[in-house]
Amino acid sequence: MTNSPTPTDSTHRRAALTVIVITNLLLSLGFQLWNSLFNNFAVEALGVRADQMGVIQSIREIPGLLGFSVGLLALFLPEMRIAGLSIVLMGVGIVLTGRSGSLAGLIASTLVMSVGFHFFMPSNSSAVLQLVGEDEGPRMLGRLSSVNALAALAGAGVVILGLDALGFRTLFYAAGALLAVGGLALLPWGRQPDPPARVRRRTPIRRRYWLYYALEFLMGSRRHIFTTFAVFLLVREHGVSAQVITVLYVINNLIGTFLFQQFGAIIARFGERRVLTLNFILLIFVFLGYAYIPLLPVLYGLFVADQVLFGFTIALQSYFQKIALHPEEITPNLSLGQTINHVAAVTIPVVGGVVWEVLGSRYTFLVGVGIVALSLILVQRMRTERGIVTGLAAAGR
Repeated sequence: MTNSPTPTDSTHRRAALTVIVITNLLLSLGFQLWNSLFNNFAVEALGVRADQMGVIQSIREIPGLLGFSVGLLALFLPEMRIAGLSIVLMGVGIVLTGRSGSLAGLIASTLVMSVGFHFFMPSNSSAVLQLVGEDEGPRMLGRLSSVNALAALAGAGVVILGLDALGFRTLFYAAGALLAVGGLALLPWGRQPDPPARVRRRTPIRRRYWLYYALEFLMGSRRHIFTTFAVFLLVREHGVSAQVITVLYVINNLIGTFLFQQFGAIIARFGERRVLTLNFILLIFVFLGYAYIPLLPVLYGLFVADQVLFGFTIALQSYFQKIALHPEEITPNLSLGQTINHVAAVTIPVVGGVVWEVLGSRYTFLVGVGIVALSLILVQRMRTERGIVTGLAAAGR
């Protein structure tokens, strides 16, 4: 006999999902504002050089290597509580960015902000996947992506409308304070209904999860080639202004607001393997475009296309939800996946920069083509059908 959810359980679930939505709004708003301002602030206020920026971006990704520790924290704190504390820490980092007066201060503030950001991601995804069923998982993640895009759009709007009047530092102070206060206010509400029993054991690294681990590494590699060097190419080789870059982010977020919630439904209908296959095929053309096409309108279009295609990466999370042997393995393995992803994130900015300086920008993006092609080959091995991959239904076996 199956126990149906009680009214109290349903109320707690709705309250938990509401808190998740609000924390996602806060994170996306703060990160978009920070991301839009950071490069110009570093250059205009502190005179940061290109090589120093590469070091900063590499250091920024180091907290991603600690993603596995979210699984350890989850032994003592609910995932939603971890997410709320991460929002607070991220807000503190953004405030410290506004106070930075030297390269060392900028690195330190970036590191604090990044710890909050990277601890939020796996704890947030895990909290969502534990609150909803397998079929609803990709849809809910897609809806949250749309919420995030809407909040990021608001952050970009604040930059466009308020930068001239308020300046870099004031905007950093305001955004950071909003996140810190908002995160603290939400902590008492960050309780998951009937959380699964915490099992004190090591992260279950299983052979059956090897494809998830490999794709996390490749996705981190391809993502950070593009995020590090696409904007750099637009600015350095084409002289694109900060205002134009912000407009591109606005376009990305407008599109994401309307499309990302559909991505979850698309994944649920067609399956992770088919969706990621199309995603990687299109990404090959994006990287080839940046390698060979010098026309700015085309590069703008490809920049937006990459951001939209990035929304389909939720398919990898929903794939893991289906292949996980036990519910309690979701949090530690999503955290481990983030760590694997960021092994690439720490090294790729350095490697890509060396390739750029030695061989030219074209070859940096051709490296990206190779990474995406390998991802395309591996994703064909995805299997989630019952009887082949048992997913969470196997938890009792």
